[in-house]
Amino acid sequence: MSGWFVYLIRTRQGALYTGITRDVERRFAEHSAGGVKAAKALRGRGPLELVFQRALPDKSAALVMEARIKKWNKAQKEALVRGEVELPEAASDH
Repeated sequence: MSGWFVYLIRTRQGALYTGITRDVERRFAEHSAGGVKAAKALRGRGPLELVFQRALPDKSAALVMEARIKKWNKAQKEALVRGEVELPEAASDH
């Protein structure tokens, strides 16, 4: 797999976690398992639900998009999950 992905995971409490990876299924499994490879922010907060993922052309674009989404408020992230807003183009930012 050559592309990168930005993804959002919902915790049991409804919080949204944003991350990037090359393999969404593997990374989600790591988070869900709650072991040493899971993000500290997600440990003990399951069950987790993968609610959004989007392919991006490279790691740089994925990092830019992750940083952008992390600045959004919860309402904006929820609108993204529902498909009411589109991600802006990341390639033009780097």
